[in-house]
Amino acid sequence: MTDEPTAAATPPPLDVGLARSVIDPAARAASVARFAERGIRLPTFAELRRPETIEPEILAGLAAVDRRVPDARNLFRVHWHNRWEADGLAPVPEHLELPPALTGVPARIVAVLGDRFPMIDTHKVLAAYGCLAPRIVTGRFDPQRHRAIWPSTGNYARGGVAISRIMDCHGVAVLPAGMSQERFDWLQAWTLDPATDIIRTAGTESNVREIYEACARLSLDPANVIVNQFCELPNYLVHRTVTGPAMEAVYRHVVGGRPGSLRAFVSATGSAGTIAAGDHLKAGHGTEIVAVEALECPTMLENGFGEHNIQGIGDKHIPLIHNVMNTDVVVAVSDQVTDHLDLLFQTGPGREYLVRELGLDPELVAQLVHFGYSSIANLAGAIAYARLRRLGPDDVVLTVATDGAALYASGRPAITARDFGPGGFTAAAAASTHTRHLGDPSVHAVLDLDERERRRIFNLGYFTWVEQLGLDVETFTARRNQAWWDDMVPVVDAWDELIAEFNADTGCCPSRA
Repeated sequence: MTDEPTAAATPPPLDVGLARSVIDPAARAASVARFAERGIRLPTFAELRRPETIEPEILAGLAAVDRRVPDARNLFRVHWHNRWEADGLAPVPEHLELPPALTGVPARIVAVLGDRFPMIDTHKVLAAYGCLAPRIVTGRFDPQRHRAIWPSTGNYARGGVAISRIMDCHGVAVLPAGMSQERFDWLQAWTLDPATDIIRTAGTESNVREIYEACARLSLDPANVIVNQFCELPNYLVHRTVTGPAMEAVYRHVVGGRPGSLRAFVSATGSAGTIAAGDHLKAGHGTEIVAVEALECPTMLENGFGEHNIQGIGDKHIPLIHNVMNTDVVVAVSDQVTDHLDLLFQTGPGREYLVRELGLDPELVAQLVHFGYSSIANLAGAIAYARLRRLGPDDVVLTVATDGAALYASGRPAITARDFGPGGFTAAAAASTHTRHLGDPSVHAVLDLDERERRRIFNLGYFTWVEQLGLDVETFTARRNQAWWDDMVPVVDAWDELIAEFNADTGCCPSRA
């Protein structure tokens, strides 16, 4: 573990990650040799989108591999179709529909469970693979001489370190010192050299600029390659082309033969990777896209600032890869909501209340262990949207349970003592928490975006990406046009061709992968 340097630095021009051909043949050749020696085979984006198309020999071999260990074969688990309790593929991504007795709305609120992903128990590992794999196959990253620098507020940094390690690359996590102890415990076990590969920046969830500043200094060393999720367009593309179809499969499954309409996809913005799935859903279903942020730091809502505890969502800036002009609603959720609902979902008195007083199925209540802070924020945002649009029982709202409650256990005692005193979280506290945070329509701030509000939010990004980080104005402004985003999608097919060629050159057959 090391502290961030303090000297100022000017970053190099932004690399937004859209190379679609080999840039450095020598670096690619070095990677081919390294991957061949270690038997590492890369999945294509098409295989991650439809894992049933992965070669049967590879799928069969996964039964012998623990999904939580640093084994390169786990690359073929970096998709939404993993099972929680068994090997093999889930035909539909595992999900949980929250009943009206809990949500207080008649709409069908469905959360797709992200902790089925390997190694880090969150889908951020998909974003990390989506960003590093194109760099490898285009020769923009050489594992023999480069370090991959993964800036985030927690889960993406862990995903980056995991992907780096199983692809035999050197990964470095850059994240705020105030993140949960569980994140740092995991990094301590997975980084090659924890003393230098875990860089703690000042602050907590809202201190993204401090992360950027640390990365700017690190970028002065040519051995460091900054894989910045907030501006890496592969992060957008992997979620649009992999997460989007996964969400669509869940929608088709939950509707079945009954009437239904996919009204919205709800996601905390964070790096704005996951919310890109909404672009896929809007194109096919007219789905509205709902962006969630922290009420204590209302950046989109009112150009605001502040601190909060909804770990993993980042704020005080607009990510470059956020397609703001295609976003329909902003919901600001208080971290008091996520802190307290975590206690309702994860403690004995809370669960007893849900079963005895609300009549929820104990098996469903047990599944709430798969909801961490940002997952709860997404749930709250989905409920707020359903109230805004006055949705009925045939309306479906999809969201993502980004990670599970296990990542936040260490902070629970302090929150309980702070907010509920010596008596702790009691049955009475459980009842008031449910009524206050799920039953009161006024608890969240909701902004229905018109064209002017979209332009306001879009323009906020100028100060980060053009003034501070040096992006050219032409690229920045081109992002106002939906065609600019749509025209990027075929790049994924080009990457798949490069991945196939790379695998052929390594000679890694399924039995060695």
